[in-house]
Amino acid sequence: MAPPALTEAKPSAWALAPDVAEQTQGFVASSFGWLPEGRALLLDATGAQKGWLGALRAAAPITDAALRPREARGDRAAAIAFTFSGLCTLGLDPEALASFARPFREGMFQIDRARRLGDRRFGEWQKTVRDGGPEWSGNPETPALPKPARAYATAYVDDSAEAEPEPSPLTAHALLLLYARTDADAGAWAGEVAAVLGRFGVATVRALELEMNVEQRDEATGVSREHFGFADGLSQPIPYDDDPGSRAVERGGVPVAEGDRVHGVRLGEILLGFRNAYGELPPVPGVARPDAQPGSRPSAEMADAWRRLPPHPEAEGFGDLGKHGTYLVVRQLSQDVPAFWASMGAAAARLNAAAPELPEPVTADWMAARVVGRTRDGHLLCPKGPRPGLPPAGSPDNDFLFLQDDPHGLGCPLGSHVRRGHPRDGLSATPGDAETLLRAANNHRILRRARKYGPSYETAPEEKERGLLFMCLNTDIARHFEFVQQTWLLNRDFAGLRDEQDPLVGPKGRFTIPAEPFRHALQVETFIRLMGGEYFFLPGIAALDYIAATEREGNAT
Repeated sequence: MAPPALTEAKPSAWALAPDVAEQTQGFVASSFGWLPEGRALLLDATGAQKGWLGALRAAAPITDAALRPREARGDRAAAIAFTFSGLCTLGLDPEALASFARPFREGMFQIDRARRLGDRRFGEWQKTVRDGGPEWSGNPETPALPKPARAYATAYVDDSAEAEPEPSPLTAHALLLLYARTDADAGAWAGEVAAVLGRFGVATVRALELEMNVEQRDEATGVSREHFGFADGLSQPIPYDDDPGSRAVERGGVPVAEGDRVHGVRLGEILLGFRNAYGELPPVPGVARPDAQPGSRPSAEMADAWRRLPPHPEAEGFGDLGKHGTYLVVRQLSQDVPAFWASMGAAAARLNAAAPELPEPVTADWMAARVVGRTRDGHLLCPKGPRPGLPPAGSPDNDFLFLQDDPHGLGCPLGSHVRRGHPRDGLSATPGDAETLLRAANNHRILRRARKYGPSYETAPEEKERGLLFMCLNTDIARHFEFVQQTWLLNRDFAGLRDEQDPLVGPKGRFTIPAEPFRHALQVETFIRLMGGEYFFLPGIAALDYIAATEREGNAT
């Protein structure tokens, strides 16, 4: 089956230049929105037979990022990424493994990384994590860091609880994402792939049914909603490439060399091998020529796969394993829909009782909108109502700037999920700082590719397992995803607040809603829990070919 098309042919959509697109997985430049159904398969290749990755690629051809017209788009698309333990199992040599970024090598639940993500503190999993800890991860074997290198001062470390977390029950070596037009086709395809993998001894340890449904009321805007009913996938970064030597981003076939004022980020923030916000090439993993070691006799296939890798930008004689690839953050987040709305109703009732002078009674929907920071349809909460000049057909409001439209959070609360997730210019002390703070905020953007999993509560209330498979792409896990999680979402002093964290994904706690003449301070509970997660490497096409050749050689480390 020929690889399906990647991107919708919309004049306003960005795409990768053809020479870059053919070497990049389509998942980078597209959410495959025309393929609403899907499956996420977590694979364990412990003890697998040689050749399994090649067999997998034959059963599920990985889609590249080539831009094709609407009529040429296919009915299926696929993407693949690997954990650090997965690359070890696939047989990459130790020097190549050591050249990957440290957060990726250590994994999401290494003691310091789990602490900054808010998942584990003082030897205990937090209440925002599944009872007993994550059900799945990459389970990388990483030695504890020496104390001088720890991210926190000694005063914040409980030496009695410094042991690394126990391995999760399930190990994920790879994540295979399958997208299709119908649920029946997605299920059948996943079954075919699992059968092929089973013959090679690769286990499918977790299969999630993914969905990006556009309800009838949202057909005009194309908005998809997560299980709580809010528009999802809004406020994405828009890449550009101002390097005269590459010009890798296009719109309508024309190179995009200037960034959008609100959402513009250099391509190197999203894709390895291109310049980032600081005008630098992000560090990339490298691999030596296969015959560099004395006595080594690589196959012709492996030698050819290495030659097709771009030269490493900093290591002469090494191939670049990173170019056209990126790091993928995955977190499976369960959502307790009835409990969430019950808690919003209870918080609304408390506010009505505490502030009877409110102009109208507060409802659960009103409260949830303040927690998220947007209406269910995705519009920003502005103190004076909808902003003038909104996009046509009721499209979600996304080009706002907080300092200009709502500096004090009287519409969109200062600590709401939206405001924390991307503060834009909202942390500026004065109008003169606004552009600087906006650019600084855009240096920490992530490209989200999340989809919800499990049946909707309205159609299957008896089914409790539902949630969001959060996925995002970034070239620097620490500066992008971990920064957003630690410094914005879970920062107790964010935007001048005191002892508050994100009211949607953080733990139970205080939430302030600015108002005049008095602000409202409430206790809110959240019902989102981490079920599992890990950092993955999503390789470019040439790197994927090299990894597959290595796996067939059986060069286990």
